Amino acid sequence: MDFLDKKIEDYALLFTSPENKIMNELNRETHLNKLQPRMLSGHLQGSFLKMLSKMIRPKNILEIGTYTGYSAIALASGLQENGKLTTVEFNEEHEAIARKYFEKAGLTNKIELIIGNAVEIIPALKQQWDLVFIDADKSNYSRYFDLVIDSVPSGGWILADNVLWSGKVLLDDKDLDEDTLAIKAFNKKINEDDRVENMIIPFRDGLLLIRKI
Repeated sequence: MDFLDKKIEDYALLFTSPENKIMNELNRETHLNKLQPRMLSGHLQGSFLKMLSKMIRPKNILEIGTYTGYSAIALASGLQENGKLTTVEFNEEHEAIARKYFEKAGLTNKIELIIGNAVEIIPALKQQWDLVFIDADKSNYSRYFDLVIDSVPSGGWILADNVLWSGKVLLDDKDLDEDTLAIKAFNKKINEDDRVENMIIPFRDGLLLIRKI
């Protein structure tokens, strides 16, 4: 489902600061060489993530789901001078291109890429996170939230991508696949959690903003 009319999205892009050279190259290489380039955050959402990170000015960011590294580069732009972004990716096939562009962007000292199962890796990190971005397997969204919420301080942020799931969240449960049911359950879980305040932005595939109270 396209939540924005294509002409409106094109207009928004026209009046959004252009991608820098490195992110434009990464965008292009992902579309040329990956089977599911739609998984890339892309220019408009990447610009939003960059703006949000620059407003928050986090010291430590956790990203769950790296893909080819576009969103990590966007989020890292708002890090404090001595800040660090840790990104966890399950699929080792994405590692080479992500590392290539982290180096091109001059961010190898600010971004740590870990390949493996985030469910197992996150508890071992033992870190406080000012900002968390969840953009991995949808069936584990609720589990990822449970793993990070106690490590996010009051005033910290958690973002979750794809929470409208191409509009399938509007369908009756009996017609839904496992991923859509998981997304619906996650959205409901967050909305009922009195530790946070939250809102869904109907932007791209739906972005859930969660602020810990």
